[in-house]
Amino acid sequence: MDLLNTLVDKGIRRASPTREEALAVLASSDEDLLDVVAAAGKVRRHWFGRRVKLNYLVNLKSGLCPEDCSYCSQRLGSKAEILKYTWLKPGQATAAAAAGVAGGAKRVCLVASGRGPTDRDVDRVSDTIRAIKAQDGAVEVCACLGLLSDGQAERLRAAGADAYNHNLNTSEATYGDITTTHTYADRVDTVTKAYAAGLSACSGLIAGMGESDGDLVDVVFALRDLDPDSVPVNFLIPMEGTPLAKEWHLTPQRCLRILAMTRFVCPDAEVRIAGGREVHLRTMQPLALHLANSIFLGDYLTSEGQAGHADLEMIADAGFEVEGAAEVTLPEHRARSGGCGSPTGADGGAAGGCGPHAGTGDGGTGGCGSHTGGGVCAPAPAARAEEPRTDLVAVRRRGAGTDLAPNA
Repeated sequence: MDLLNTLVDKGIRRASPTREEALAVLASSDEDLLDVVAAAGKVRRHWFGRRVKLNYLVNLKSGLCPEDCSYCSQRLGSKAEILKYTWLKPGQATAAAAAGVAGGAKRVCLVASGRGPTDRDVDRVSDTIRAIKAQDGAVEVCACLGLLSDGQAERLRAAGADAYNHNLNTSEATYGDITTTHTYADRVDTVTKAYAAGLSACSGLIAGMGESDGDLVDVVFALRDLDPDSVPVNFLIPMEGTPLAKEWHLTPQRCLRILAMTRFVCPDAEVRIAGGREVHLRTMQPLALHLANSIFLGDYLTSEGQAGHADLEMIADAGFEVEGAAEVTLPEHRARSGGCGSPTGADGGAAGGCGPHAGTGDGGTGGCGSHTGGGVCAPAPAARAEEPRTDLVAVRRRGAGTDLAPNA
């Protein structure tokens, strides 16, 4: 059985690939790319059919963050000319959320810059969550407010939040090269707090920050162990005025391989194409829908995205359909267990998760060279340097925090 057949079989069984198999996906050649996409697409369709979940970002508070995350335009010392404003009022945030829902979004993600919320901030966001839920009880609300203190996740859950996002971003070994004002362990702790409070955990990564294939595999396997329901895959948007403004290493082909590897490692999780898809995937975005079952609609926190109507056209033209509000995103075993990857589900049964964690990364059938007939394990040609496409990076000047209509 060749590598791709092995990975499809494991994905359908929710069994873990080996670390070597995951590395082989990233090392596969452009010649084999469509085979890789087709194989990962079988796993995606097994768990999620042809549905695409739409999510919508509302930036509650923009800029002036005291943290030094190198990838972020809102960071301490950023010279990026982004929108800067303090907290939106609940009515403003609710109006912004309504625009996304009207455009087809099923989940609204409430994001605020900063190290983490104060108790007063949690009260403020809780008021906003209640206002959004009062307007539309079917919409999912995910909060993303930074590092959580004890008891804050429970208060957000009591206000009606469904999920909490806090990304690992990169491997533990390289985390200190990207951020120095908090640690990788701090991020893991916040995801754990979300689990404990009964929130569905959302945690992902950022690719394109100069990391190695090994770093990408490490962070995706770490996410598998944490077992979030949603795994956003961001592709670095190199914003002028940030330390990583010159990091243009991604190609559309590499982005597709990263998404395929993520799908194989977390087969039944909601894999979401997040920031940077327009910049790096470009005309290959429709192919990425065969790997991910979720995208953000419209604009991002500080940069503009593809027009909302273009997103909807792309989904339809690629033969997919927008997931309805009444449809359950997660596979039955995850939804039944209460999601959020907790050790036990809401009914006391075992949580579904991404599959067995024992032996993750070092067991199984081996990796490159241990199978026959695969073809995809030949060494990939040297990566092509990506030409900077600064023309595709536009600072957000509409929507939340402005008087202009949002892109949804």
